[in-house]
Amino acid sequence: MPAALFLALGQIGDPAFRRPLLIGVLGAALALGLLAWGAIEAAAWAAAGEATWLSWLAQAAGGALGLVLAWWLFLPVAAMIASQLVEPVAAAVERRHYPGLAPPKGASVAVQIAFGLRFGLRLLVIQILLVPLLFIPVAGFALALLVSAYALGAGIMQQTALLRMNPVAARLAWRRNRLSGWVLGIVLALMAMVPFLNLLVPVLGTAAAVHLLHRSTAS
Repeated sequence: MPAALFLALGQIGDPAFRRPLLIGVLGAALALGLLAWGAIEAAAWAAAGEATWLSWLAQAAGGALGLVLAWWLFLPVAAMIASQLVEPVAAAVERRHYPGLAPPKGASVAVQIAFGLRFGLRLLVIQILLVPLLFIPVAGFALALLVSAYALGAGIMQQTALLRMNPVAARLAWRRNRLSGWVLGIVLALMAMVPFLNLLVPVLGTAAAVHLLHRSTAS
């Protein structure tokens, strides 16, 4: 798995990576900005009619909560958007590292879009359900990270596999690479918690998944 991630990092400057990266970042920033604004407005509504200082306190608390949620939920939102743009990233990786491959004949575009949306929504729900664990020192955070990483690894591996396989084969590919995919998910989940570094997660995850899938097939 480390080799796959290093190869992906080595290609981060590829022009084919830029559009998915930019669209994913802008889309996630818009969605999470609306989330933070909604938290502030909800807090202000709840404190309506109260003393001015209490209203300001409620809005500050709502803003802080919105920022925490935006930080924690950035990954699923960015992943859902970027999942619709994996093809150019995967194609660039294959051109550079696996030039002898036949043209891809994977699942239909409709199947890939539907899987990407389900993947992003499932990860979003999981992240929301895991929020209470963040308030349990060490053990809670570690458990939340492992669960989130597993869902992330499974989604990225299968989304990438669908470019060359049908859904059944993609699920089998994930099962063959479950451990390495989970480790990749852990690395990406940790990266997602670091501002600015988290912007690279969807693109790097897709590129690394391409390497994992092709290397497992060749071995």
